[in-house]
Amino acid sequence: MSLVPDVIAAAAEVESFCRARGWRFCFIGGIAVQRWGTPRFTQDVDVTLLTGLGSEEAFIDALLAGFPARVPDARRFAVEQRVLLARTAGGVDLDFALGAFPFEEATIARASLWEVTERMHLTTCSAEDLVIHKAFAARDHDWGDVESILARQRGRLDLAYIRRELPVLLELKDDPAPLAKLERLIAAVAGRFAN
Repeated sequence: MSLVPDVIAAAAEVESFCRARGWRFCFIGGIAVQRWGTPRFTQDVDVTLLTGLGSEEAFIDALLAGFPARVPDARRFAVEQRVLLARTAGGVDLDFALGAFPFEEATIARASLWEVTERMHLTTCSAEDLVIHKAFAARDHDWGDVESILARQRGRLDLAYIRRELPVLLELKDDPAPLAKLERLIAAVAGRFAN
């Protein structure tokens, strides 16, 4: 596994912190890629935390009481950007996306526990939602992650769901190009495994 021990410990710390408060959340990003794609080195922990609209500050304050901020005036930054940048006492970076939109809520509702070890379980988004997140972000390493998820989960992904949900999100940034790139990757991966 490519998760460094500090990142595993940080994710477990976040899991425990959020569960103790009854918060709805899930891991996305590199942690979820370990579960659904090809394990790769990751140095930070990405979390979607369902805060809704208008109650973010209570979540932000609780998080900042538990984890040191990574940027000056992190509270204001989090309110304005809907992302709280913090870190664990051990120095692992934490990115808390403050979720409020229907897709974020649905992602958290579809999340499930991943047994990392016998004694550690982490709540990650589904493989389908991870593909959508990665295709929406559309950075080079995101496409590598998408390809690894398509290959590892071939035949098990709900592609109809991905094809239905991704275009709705892409409308937000008025950029349909990731959908075409995703279709090319789906075809390429299918071709690799065809008889």
